[in-house]
Amino acid sequence: MLVFLFAFTVLGLIARAPVITGIAIALAVVTVIDMILAVRRQKQRRGDGEAG
Repeated sequence: MLVFLFAFTVLGLIARAPVITGIAIALAVVTVIDMILAVRRQKQRRGDGEAG
């Protein structure tokens, strides 16, 4: 997803389309925040390490 957004941003810059570039940057930031929150949720779920 991030690779696609990076390519989208580069194409927006080349085409001089600031709206597309802004949308791609905003979506990239949201994606990174979602990834960070997902890692935090997984770390909290582990608990004491028992199976099942």
